[in-house]
Amino acid sequence: MRTLSWTTVIYDNSMNDYSFSILHLIDTHCHLDFEDFDADRNDVWQHAREQTVTVLILPATTCDRWPQVKSVAEMDANIYPAYGLHPCFMSTHKDAHIDELALWLDREKPVAVGECGLDFYNDKSNQKAQLDLLDAQLALANERNLPVIIHARKAVEDILQLLRQHPGSRGVLHSYSGSFEQAKILMDLGFYFGFGGPVTWPRSTRLQAVVKKIPLAHILLETDAPDQPDSAHKAQRNEPGFLPAIATFIAQLRKESIEKFSAQTTENARMLFSLPDHQRKK
Repeated sequence: MRTLSWTTVIYDNSMNDYSFSILHLIDTHCHLDFEDFDADRNDVWQHAREQTVTVLILPATTCDRWPQVKSVAEMDANIYPAYGLHPCFMSTHKDAHIDELALWLDREKPVAVGECGLDFYNDKSNQKAQLDLLDAQLALANERNLPVIIHARKAVEDILQLLRQHPGSRGVLHSYSGSFEQAKILMDLGFYFGFGGPVTWPRSTRLQAVVKKIPLAHILLETDAPDQPDSAHKAQRNEPGFLPAIATFIAQLRKESIEKFSAQTTENARMLFSLPDHQRKK
C-alpha cells in the first residue's frame, strides 16, 4: 500500500471540538443533491474541502433525482455519482425505472448502483416489492461489475439471503447496524461497512462494540448528510465537512492512530469504487 503523509488529529470529547490537518478523507455516502443544500451547496462543498474531505460519493434515491445527482457531481471532478432506487420511496418507483436505470448506468458510468436496499423498520406491507426491486438492482450491478450501496434497516438477514442469490456481488452496507456475526458473513461475500454519526452517540454502545471488532480493511467513512449528524454537531444539519469528527472518534474508539485509520479507510473506498490513486483534476 502507498505511504501517505498524514498528521495527527486530536479530538477533545469533553469540548466536542477537534483540530486536524489530514491529507484527505472520502465521504462515501453524502446526499449533497438534497434540497437542504440548495441555498449554500457550493459553500458546503468548499467547507468540506477545507476540512480535508476531498472526495464525495453521491448515491441517488429516486429516478427523478438522477439528473440532480448528475448535476451536483459535475460541480467538481472529485464528486462521484451513484444511481439507484431507495426502498424508502417505493411509492415513487415504477417498473419502467429499472430499464431506465440500466440506461443511466451504461451512459453515465457511475461508481456504484445505489442507494438501494431494504427498509422494514416501519412498514412491512411492501416487503415483496422491496425485495423484487433490490433483486433487479443487484442483477444490474453484477452485469456491469459495479458495487452496490445498500440501505438495510431491520433487514440484514433478508439482505444476506438475497445476496446469496447474486454471487459475485460486492459493495457497502451503508450506516451498518447489524451484528458482528452478520458482518462476518457479509465480509466473506465481499462487503464493506459504512459508519458515520450514529457511532458517536453515547447510547450507541452495541454499535460501538461492532465497530471495534470489524477489521479495518472493511470499514468506510460516511456522513449521510444532511441526516445523521455526529454527537459533536447535535441538532445541526449534517455536512460532509463534519467527517473528520467521525473519523477521529472511531479511531480513538478502536485505539488506532488517526493516521493509520484515515489512510486505510480512504484506501478501502478507492478500492471498492475504483477511484484513482490521486485527486482528480477539474
